[in-house]
Amino acid sequence: MTPQLIKFKNDGLLLEDEKSSDPKKISMTDKQTITMIAAAAQNNELGKNNNLIWHISEDLKRFKRLTSGHPIIMGRKTFESMPKALPNRTNIVLTTKKDYKPVGAIVVNNINDALSLVKDDQQPFIIGGGEIYRLFMDHCSRIELTRVHHNFEADVFFPEIDLTKWSLIAQEDFTSTKDQPYNYSYLTYDKI
Repeated sequence: MTPQLIKFKNDGLLLEDEKSSDPKKISMTDKQTITMIAAAAQNNELGKNNNLIWHISEDLKRFKRLTSGHPIIMGRKTFESMPKALPNRTNIVLTTKKDYKPVGAIVVNNINDALSLVKDDQQPFIIGGGEIYRLFMDHCSRIELTRVHHNFEADVFFPEIDLTKWSLIAQEDFTSTKDQPYNYSYLTYDKI
């Protein structure tokens, strides 16, 4: 699949109408669970040239199901990689550019302002990219990671998960199919 076709398919799934979706919630305590959500390949590859480097439709559907109705925090490059703001979510863009004015998103210039905007939501999501994941690693209490079991050429990477600070609490494995050529796993980590 060409990078253009991968982007077209990924964008289409992310922007589909979500009115009929039935969000499956993970049981949580009353405490806020700031959740990092990402898809990373075997060596933590996230993307190249500001695009995802694979297409896994079931993973994108899971992303929509989990994040729908919650605020999402991302960096400017991640926001610009999407065709528009994601529907049914408050899109928050963290950038150092003081004059940045994207359509459909709230702009903040520091982590504290971003966290202040999501303080009333039980499960806000951090959706990338690589630098944003690194900045928020200490602020998150859960990681929802899709691990794609393949190596890719990339220029953006997910940070290493320190297993002395994080515990794998759930894992679901999937094998490749005709339409999806990579084995992958859904991994859920909670901070210890």
